[in-house]
Amino acid sequence: MENLKLENMEISPLDRAKRHVWIQHRGASGWITLAKKEPDGGWRQYHYQPNELAVELPKWLGEDVYFSQNTFYKPQRRIENIRQLRALYVDVDCHTIGYEPEWVVGKLDIEVFYDNILPEPNLIIFSGRGIVCVWLIEPVPYKALPLWKAVENYFYEQLSYVGADKRSLDPTRVFRIDGSVNSKSKREVVVEYRHGDRYVLRDLQYEYLPELTRAETGKKGRKGKLVRLHNIQTLHYARLLDLIRLAELRNYDLKGYRELFCFLYRYWSCCLTDDPDEALRQMIELNAGFKEPLSEKEVIRATKSAEKAWMAKNDAKANEEARKKGYPGAGYNLKNSTIIRWLDITPEEQRHLQTIIDANEKRRRKRERDRARTGELRRGQGAKTREEYLEEQRERTEDKAWQLQKAMERHPDATNKHLAMMLQISVRRVQQLKRLVKN
Repeated sequence: MENLKLENMEISPLDRAKRHVWIQHRGASGWITLAKKEPDGGWRQYHYQPNELAVELPKWLGEDVYFSQNTFYKPQRRIENIRQLRALYVDVDCHTIGYEPEWVVGKLDIEVFYDNILPEPNLIIFSGRGIVCVWLIEPVPYKALPLWKAVENYFYEQLSYVGADKRSLDPTRVFRIDGSVNSKSKREVVVEYRHGDRYVLRDLQYEYLPELTRAETGKKGRKGKLVRLHNIQTLHYARLLDLIRLAELRNYDLKGYRELFCFLYRYWSCCLTDDPDEALRQMIELNAGFKEPLSEKEVIRATKSAEKAWMAKNDAKANEEARKKGYPGAGYNLKNSTIIRWLDITPEEQRHLQTIIDANEKRRRKRERDRARTGELRRGQGAKTREEYLEEQRERTEDKAWQLQKAMERHPDATNKHLAMMLQISVRRVQQLKRLVKN
């Protein structure tokens, strides 16, 4: 750590901040959040495009400066606006259990990273009182959030014994920036850079979450806790996105439904972030976007039961008592029909939603899929010529061959069976594509 400090002293705090952001978000797409704690306890944040950060950073640098680890579709740091997931991270508050950050890093090197319990992080942020381990990943879109969350939770569990913070696992998280100062400890934030190779999220899943991998490939077996949790989080995220889509369809004119919208948003956000404070912040921001928002005090009071239900959902005793009464568990286990009735969602609105739909909409979609399979839609749109069809198949084959080549480069010792599992194709197809790659 002493060498690290000497090395960083040779670079100005501003240049270190620029380097930190550049390494994290080089080639990024979307909005990046810069945030700062104000002396009066307030919180200021603003959103920038990647090419604007170098110009804007000098205006921010000083005490308690943070930036987002992932990017957003619009200048709002909310879970439904995630554009690119670019990193995994675990915030280790080792000071809460009396460990020095430097000692914890040495402990993790020996007990976790050296033995490949977890891969080595790309960088470690010495935040002034604790550390943040950051694993950079090849960017993936918002649809990968449930898988990202599953891997994120696994990484947290492996570091929980040294003080990992469960409330810092949400995809909208901001962390301190290199060269800034922690006002509580008066220490300067220092980043240790270890390597620059970005990880592939699917590779991390295959290596560290085999139970989830088996479930995705359709192998039989009892579904474990991890698979059930992944499925539930996938449903929660899809419903939260549907809720926002419904608000958009109604132009955020939600009078008569505002409390219900905020209640559902707060509950599902708690389930996805495991951080009730962050879920509350995002819900307050959502409410502020309504045509006629509720007062902040009113909306917090009206939705408080959402947080209580989430806490019960994570309480073993509460879950046991709920099951004795015949419920699947504690918390809100809402049916689609209940949500549709609460929000008066029309059949036309359901056509634009992903998962909050009734039986009629499910049947309508099935009929459309059946018609597509039998070729009625294809004939109505004009059938492809043989040449177009062959060209399309050739492009698909070349794309799969390219994916295989990259997978073989990353995993030179991988068997055909392992490669097939990674690419979600058959072993026979891997053999065929290997011949194509060699030629």
